[in-house]
Amino acid sequence: MKYCSSVYGSPRRLTRVVDVGGVHLGGSNPVRLQSMLTCDTMDTEACIRQTLELVEVGCEIVRITAPTVKDAANLENVSKGLRARGCHVPLVADIHFKPEAAMEAAKWVEKVRINPGNYADSKKFKIIEYTDEQYLQELGRIRERFTPLVQFCKEHGRAMRIGTNHGSLSDRIMNRYGDTPLGMVESALEFARIARELDYHQFVFSMKASNPKVMIAAYRLLVARLNELGDDWNYPVHLGVTEAGDGEDGRIKSAIGIGSLLGDGIGDTVRVSLTEDSIHEIPVARALVELIRPVGAPVADAEPSYDPFSYARRPTETLQIGDARLGGEELVRVAVRQQTYDQVAHKIDRMGDYQPEFVVESSGAIAVDPRSDEEIQGLSVLASPALITVRDGLDLPVVPAYRLLAARVPGRHPILLKETLAPATEAGDFLPNLLGAAANIGALLCDGIGDAVLVQGEPAPGQSLRLAYNILQAAGTRIFKTDYVACPSCGRTLFNLQSTTARIKEATSHLKGVKIAIMGCIVNGPGEMADADFGYVGGAPGKINLYVGKTAVKFNIPEAEAVDRLKDLIREHGRWVDAPAPAEPAHV
Repeated sequence: MKYCSSVYGSPRRLTRVVDVGGVHLGGSNPVRLQSMLTCDTMDTEACIRQTLELVEVGCEIVRITAPTVKDAANLENVSKGLRARGCHVPLVADIHFKPEAAMEAAKWVEKVRINPGNYADSKKFKIIEYTDEQYLQELGRIRERFTPLVQFCKEHGRAMRIGTNHGSLSDRIMNRYGDTPLGMVESALEFARIARELDYHQFVFSMKASNPKVMIAAYRLLVARLNELGDDWNYPVHLGVTEAGDGEDGRIKSAIGIGSLLGDGIGDTVRVSLTEDSIHEIPVARALVELIRPVGAPVADAEPSYDPFSYARRPTETLQIGDARLGGEELVRVAVRQQTYDQVAHKIDRMGDYQPEFVVESSGAIAVDPRSDEEIQGLSVLASPALITVRDGLDLPVVPAYRLLAARVPGRHPILLKETLAPATEAGDFLPNLLGAAANIGALLCDGIGDAVLVQGEPAPGQSLRLAYNILQAAGTRIFKTDYVACPSCGRTLFNLQSTTARIKEATSHLKGVKIAIMGCIVNGPGEMADADFGYVGGAPGKINLYVGKTAVKFNIPEAEAVDRLKDLIREHGRWVDAPAPAEPAHV
């Protein structure tokens, strides 16, 4: 199976065009920018105000949750209010659980997003072994529930997103395919087949997950399956990492997942999901789309060193460089140039978790052109493993260059990743540096390539070191601090996500290696928390449910007490340690 023409350079995937209220997705159209409202759908004026604010900063499609038929009906007022103010941005109704709400919403909006995992299924984490006959019966039930919406959208010119979430796969899919990228793809294809049987084609796909590795594998597998199914399965794709979080961590995680796919030519519309006000999502999405473009023609050809649909770290031998061991099963290490080390040497003992681990100039690293047969042959005759990297100054895109290096270099040699082959000489805008570094290094780490990383496009030494470590954390490669899965707010949210996330971080950010999920409602909660150690989930207005893994263990806790109860739960499971005394600021 192939998801792009070449992993060493691929043009943008050519899709059919889907019309969303006059905004065209796919084909040769620009990659469109989306966001979602955070306010109550019943608050018409707030919805109008937030939509206008989003449009002002460049949002091209606006999504609004419609959890009930009553909420869906109020979309009429929101739509009419916007049109009366001269705003014609397409609106998307976000539907979970209630087909009746979808039918009502479709009257008033230009697009309906349905989640195959819960549109016609309930999720109770039941273990049921379905016979083929029983499975077909279930598909018949889904067809009966889904058909009216498809027919209405077809007759009234509405578009649709068939949007699978890793965190909300149905019990039926989970029992047949597991909590896997394959399950995500099959869940979406079941609904797409029903739409196609009814000759409805105005839909797009999405495969969202909070784990970039899962998200990347799911989208690749989806596109590969669409390619296998035939040329007329060329539907556009909407990209997003769900529950990415806030601040630098949320931007880095989004850049890894979205950037990896954009670079391979996949993606027709993008939403960056941040636990912040929605207007902050659009500049990040725009910067990503402008920064990460398909390479086009391949730089070379070779059998890839990795399986694009299943993560495995590239096997190498181990090296000792100064005090750092790398390669093999060792941690992926953080390197710096000598100049950077000299700038921070006097305060290393105050830099906490963001310390340099070795200096490139003292490492014996060998820089090569991965296209050169002579240079690759020279590595083959080395008696011992060496640290290998791509030479600076080459006219090569970073990701294809390192993929080619990994394919051609003998497997025993560890690889040093760099996010750019043109080291920075002066300070610039940090956001492009952050997004470019995360997209390039993160994509390669998710391919299983890389034993050490060097961020050299950001000249500020403290920021470059912090960025390198945070990319390793976001890619799931090296967990050195508390990990948070935090959803963006929407009209379903039962508490203030931004302030609550801040309070939870303040109380728990010293718990290295503990993963905490913060979910505003139950829609994706249990599933997205499958990888988390503990979860904090809105159960009802003012009430919180606490989870261990995907199992709810404490119910209806008053919100004022919930953070302390979360700390107690972490203690009960032996994962709590007291925070160390505050250290003197390092000012790096």
